[in-house]
Amino acid sequence: MSGYLLLENGTSYKGNLTGADVGGEIVFYTGMTGYQEVLTDPSYQNQIIVFTYPLIGNYGINASDFESERPQIKGAVFYECCEHFSHYEAAYSVKEYLSKWNVPFISHVDTRSVVKKIRKHGTMKAELSAVKKNLSMFPEKQLPSINETLTTAGDGDVHVALIDFGFKKSIGASFLKRGCKVTTIPYTKLHELSSVKPDAIVFSNGPGDPKSLAMYLPAIKKATEEYPSLGICLGHQLIALAYGGDTKKLRFGHRGANHPVADQVKGKVFMTSQNHSYVVTSHQEAFKVRFLNVNDQSVEGMLHKSLPILSVQFHPEAHPGPAESEYLFDEFLEMVKKTRRETVYA
Repeated sequence: MSGYLLLENGTSYKGNLTGADVGGEIVFYTGMTGYQEVLTDPSYQNQIIVFTYPLIGNYGINASDFESERPQIKGAVFYECCEHFSHYEAAYSVKEYLSKWNVPFISHVDTRSVVKKIRKHGTMKAELSAVKKNLSMFPEKQLPSINETLTTAGDGDVHVALIDFGFKKSIGASFLKRGCKVTTIPYTKLHELSSVKPDAIVFSNGPGDPKSLAMYLPAIKKATEEYPSLGICLGHQLIALAYGGDTKKLRFGHRGANHPVADQVKGKVFMTSQNHSYVVTSHQEAFKVRFLNVNDQSVEGMLHKSLPILSVQFHPEAHPGPAESEYLFDEFLEMVKKTRRETVYA
């Protein structure tokens, strides 16, 4: 049926709407592929995603490329949503998948125009609606919605505690692939960390403003002082805040699979997968900036000068996206093993 995409700045777009009215923060994703991972990435909670590539869905939805058990987005905007997929592993179309989970989407919208509006006016509130109307009000800040149970997978020699702020499945899979034991701990149960007895901690990605999690910053700092730690995306921002740094919201964020990042230690530039609205703007002198965004010079990662703490704004697990930064998982595990050896012989 006909429907509308309504933007906070008063602009409206008519298209073909499937599903009920829904509102959220509108952002855009620039990747040509990887829509299945994007639809199920918990970092996109409460957001309406505009896909900039004009044809989405031509390889369908398969049974293995999910980042979580269900779609996490509030809604989607397509130029064209392909119903006739062709990949041999595909089980159903994007339309069938979103409809199964009652996630609304609108197609035949001028997505180039929508993206230009977001780039000009910044990320804003939006609504998918069957009627043209005034925009409804939506909550500004929400805490990440996560599974509240602890789970363990693998039986490797290195035990990694993955602190769940809305983690992607592929982060845990990256450590399991490297022979680790991984225990996933909800961020609301950080106090149970010592009973798990990990060798290292990974602070995961997740949605929203890192400052909305300010109550957990003392526990995060304490944990990083006791265990080798890796922060990814939101986890990177939280480590910076825990040590007295600051963050700000970007005009329209970094989302896509083609963001160039410079590793100042290795002296190389590689392409990364990113999905975030906030960046670190200042940090404590105990940290040095290791990674920089080539396009806007924003902080893409830090290394503590004396403690085994590494943080990255991008996604080294690269789902979707290029796998050039996967070496950071191996580097972190070497850091963990070195710390363990030094502890044994101290």
